[in-house]
Amino acid sequence: MKDNVAEEHLYLAFSHQYRDSIFPLHTSISLFLLSYCDCKLFKVFLVPTGEDVGDPCVTKNLAGDLDVHLISRCQLPVVVQSCSLPAVVVKDDKFCRAGLSVVLRHIIQKTFEADPSKKDVLALLGFKKTCLKACAEVSQWTRLCEISIPLAVERFLTGSPEHCQAIPPDILLFERKLGEPVRVHNDDKIRRQKLQQQKAGAKTGVPVLGEEATEELKPGEVHDHPPSSLELNVAFSKLLTQETPDAINREAPHIRRTKTSDLPLLDHVFAEGLYFTVADLVLLPCIHQFLVSSKKQGKNLVNLPLITSWYRRVQEVPGVKKAAGKCNMELLQLPELMTAPKEQLQDSASVPDELEEDNEDSHFTGGPRPTMTKLMENGIEAKFSPHPYPSWTLDWTSLPSAVSPGEGKMSRDRALRKQQQLNNLVAAVTKLAKPGDLIVDFCSGGGHVGIVLAYMMPSCQVILIENKELSLIRAKDRSDELGLNNIWFIQANLDYFIGTFNIGVALHACGVATDMVIEHCLRARAAFVISPCCYGFIQNIVKFKYPRSHQFKEILSYKESSVWDLWIWIGHGLQKNITTLSKLYLWSQRVVLQRTICLWASLHKNMKLAFDLKLNINLQ
Repeated sequence: MKDNVAEEHLYLAFSHQYRDSIFPLHTSISLFLLSYCDCKLFKVFLVPTGEDVGDPCVTKNLAGDLDVHLISRCQLPVVVQSCSLPAVVVKDDKFCRAGLSVVLRHIIQKTFEADPSKKDVLALLGFKKTCLKACAEVSQWTRLCEISIPLAVERFLTGSPEHCQAIPPDILLFERKLGEPVRVHNDDKIRRQKLQQQKAGAKTGVPVLGEEATEELKPGEVHDHPPSSLELNVAFSKLLTQETPDAINREAPHIRRTKTSDLPLLDHVFAEGLYFTVADLVLLPCIHQFLVSSKKQGKNLVNLPLITSWYRRVQEVPGVKKAAGKCNMELLQLPELMTAPKEQLQDSASVPDELEEDNEDSHFTGGPRPTMTKLMENGIEAKFSPHPYPSWTLDWTSLPSAVSPGEGKMSRDRALRKQQQLNNLVAAVTKLAKPGDLIVDFCSGGGHVGIVLAYMMPSCQVILIENKELSLIRAKDRSDELGLNNIWFIQANLDYFIGTFNIGVALHACGVATDMVIEHCLRARAAFVISPCCYGFIQNIVKFKYPRSHQFKEILSYKESSVWDLWIWIGHGLQKNITTLSKLYLWSQRVVLQRTICLWASLHKNMKLAFDLKLNINLQ
């Protein structure tokens, strides 16, 4: 165990208790992970969402060995007050992590750093440590685990009896995903082993990895029915850090010659596939509450055979029952369910795919030229205008080296291009900002924009929001080197920032993130200066669909708008002589329905052109 680990404060929302869980469920999930990891590195604070919450009610049924305190929202650190909970921050620091996935991943990483022998804890992050790393806005799986299922279960538990008759669609979606084929790293080798098992199993009946994989579980955690499938043996062998015998790894020649397309598919063992990850620990408290409530209501769970099997299997994982006991979760002992006849099942395949295109465009004509023609025929065309701030530039030679984007770990040529982009953005922000303004740099990356703004405008407070931890840590290191006191750092997805601000900034927010930032700024009635990129990755998401503007919706289909965006994006990469290409969105608090989109292209170092598309757009 490493000593001198900095104390971190973990802030969890508290609304009420229901049976053996604390609500919101994000709090129960966080406490359950702390118990599973046996992590006592954090000082835990419960933040009541109401005013009539007393100590006896709060401390009941908490994880017994955790140091838990009660605190009101107004007592939170200022940087935490701008975030949705859960959130964690080093005491008296300016670096905050917010959002369930970000906080849980941080707990896992800190537990392993404090005690490197806990390799099973680090394994919760999955292959390449990417489990729940993608933000919920673009990852259906992260959204299902982090948002959809917890909210669905909370609504199910608090809804009226007539509204709780049907199984929530998100639970059915989880059941459907458990039935999908598993894709894992190096699955070709495992699938060949499965084929060998299938061919030899009828004769020998011996699992490929041996039944001894189930004999070393901790006392009280041995499952009644040892896993007999290859997938189960692979999963539990990894949990028990067992090695596969070399003789078993050698496949017969006819197995090696089998085409990949002819290999058997792998079945789910845990939520993400073969291996136990933090996703299972997120879902267990939620599914547990749903099953407990369903059982009390006498519901038949025949529609959920895969979820019930998963629920029983997770209990077999070493440490899960112990953690449940600490959190006073009385896990159910469910019988193995057989799939009912099809006519008795709800059609889980009918669960709507939120990202599926509503209707196909039978009149679609591909290519950018037809799309441009369509726009021009409807009165939308490109017009050139002068650069709004042609003489404004930063004197980079007079600034400290830590202000330069070159300090953000990039090449010299790229740093020069970034300086030219920053000249444009900082010029626009300087014209908008007033002393005392709060400026938020969304999708800040290594802090190239935010650090320049904080240094150039010491009378303004700057917040950097970024989902990637390493990028934000580099930004904080640069800020510390400069001694900046007017800058905060928040590792979170956009939706977890709930604070008020005056100006929003984003440079090259990828794909849909640009529209998410604009929406955030409009909701806060804040001005914004935005330079988007990665148009090739624009896609419909849960929050909104493309095209966004009413004018474009009336003229272009989704496919046509995608071709338009992709064309601009490809042109961005192919124009070799264009040093800087960016789009700048400007919006003042006086203008809501009209937005001017300015495309600034620096064709040479001293020559700039602006490309204006003046559109009347409903941004509500």
